[in-house]
Amino acid sequence: MPTNETWMSKVEQLAASEQETLLGTSLSRRFARLPLWLNHPANIGAFYGLLVALALILPYAFGDEGNEVWAVQWLYHTSLLLVACAFLGFISLLLVAFSKRHPVTPPRAFLYPMPFLGLALLTVDRTGLLGMPALLVWTLLLLPGPVYVHLSWAPRWRLLCMVEDGNDPFVGLEPKNEGTGDAEEMVGEDAEMLEVVDAFESE
Repeated sequence: MPTNETWMSKVEQLAASEQETLLGTSLSRRFARLPLWLNHPANIGAFYGLLVALALILPYAFGDEGNEVWAVQWLYHTSLLLVACAFLGFISLLLVAFSKRHPVTPPRAFLYPMPFLGLALLTVDRTGLLGMPALLVWTLLLLPGPVYVHLSWAPRWRLLCMVEDGNDPFVGLEPKNEGTGDAEEMVGEDAEMLEVVDAFESE
């Protein structure tokens, strides 16, 4: 079985646009450094569920006065979060296996604030200041992780597995235009401008 270094070296030999598709942005690149068995979409989904569960400790511990079994309640909900997020990761991987689609950039500006807003609403609800709809609170808390896994990580993990197996995930796809030809056409035969273009490309 190829090692992590082997398939990463294969990725490094690909074009810059193809590397961007396989590795994504900073978050996906961190997951990509892990062994493929560890960064399975179900594991990434469960990891998100664990992060949400850890953020819920304070609202559960101090939200209801006299609640002596908050730890049991928190552990129960934590287990539900882990199972639900891992299951959604499996579902995303199955859908991607059928659709064969490539990763899509998730709407970060929309997704990133949602867990914080959900945590704030849950805190308000647990302290008894205002009653919040449970469906709204849990949707805000849970939606970002599974959406990221479905749109970005599950397709990317499938492509990385193809690279590890020695297959080319970009067979049949037209390579993206890196813009080199356009730049050279714009500067024409101007030697100084061509030197600037070459220096920029080398960087």
